[in-house]
Amino acid sequence: MRDRFLPAGLQPWLELVRWHKPTGRLILLIPAGWALWLTPTAPPSLALISQIVIGGLAVSAAGCIANDLWDRRIDAQVERTVQRPLARGAIRPAAAVWLLLVLLVVSLVVVLSLPRNSLWLCFSLAVLALPPILLYPSAKRWFAYPQLVLAFCWGFAVLIPWAATGATLTLSGPLIGCWLATVIWTFGFDTVYAMADRRDDAALGLRSSALSLGSSVVPAVRLSYALSCGALGAAAGLSGIGPLFWPIWGIASALMQLSCRGLAKAGESIPIYGTHFGQQAQLGALLLIGLILGQTVGG
Repeated sequence: MRDRFLPAGLQPWLELVRWHKPTGRLILLIPAGWALWLTPTAPPSLALISQIVIGGLAVSAAGCIANDLWDRRIDAQVERTVQRPLARGAIRPAAAVWLLLVLLVVSLVVVLSLPRNSLWLCFSLAVLALPPILLYPSAKRWFAYPQLVLAFCWGFAVLIPWAATGATLTLSGPLIGCWLATVIWTFGFDTVYAMADRRDDAALGLRSSALSLGSSVVPAVRLSYALSCGALGAAAGLSGIGPLFWPIWGIASALMQLSCRGLAKAGESIPIYGTHFGQQAQLGALLLIGLILGQTVGG
């Protein structure tokens, strides 16, 4: 979709970093929000929230560019991605690499601006996160479940904010639960996202959990959402969350299951999978609202 209010030359760059589709950017920030509101020091400061948002947006954009650089030739052969700027030649790969480097520098600056007592730990986590983020796009070429690699990458959206708040990653029930909830939830919704590409991926010899799970893909997604909500509920309970969280958690958990209706009959209808992805962002945000209310009202 083209934005008629933007200069024509700017549109491909917004498409490259997916900022014309904010759902994909928000869905990375949601687990970071879960972490910030489940740490022992919650609620977080406005300064820390701002740093996490800026860093998350920069890392997410960098990941999109890395993905498109890896896949620019494949994207040109896949219905859902054929109009991406690198695939259609609207941006040169060298120019995209320069923007990737700029975004990585921005991410580094954000990490270096985090509280001094947690700086070294956060920097170490950021360095550990970089290889899987940059290598994830290649996983579909050699791993039957590349969505697990993305889920592992998403887990750093919990670890870094958690470390930033307390300068430690001591294993605890809330931390483990939040991390597991994020990883499992990500695997679920990205598997649905991959369902849209099954026909093209199979023809190109690419791999995905949507293909590997076969006829079990929808039950696996349902199970992922159930386990994710269970893990987040356990994390919230162990953190001593207030009572306002629980009705919201129950509603979001039920709606995640309801969102899976129709997936098995969707066939190759790409819009259905995109709608489901958007629903997960909304439900993840609803859970975040529940955590915020649970921590600030009667907690």
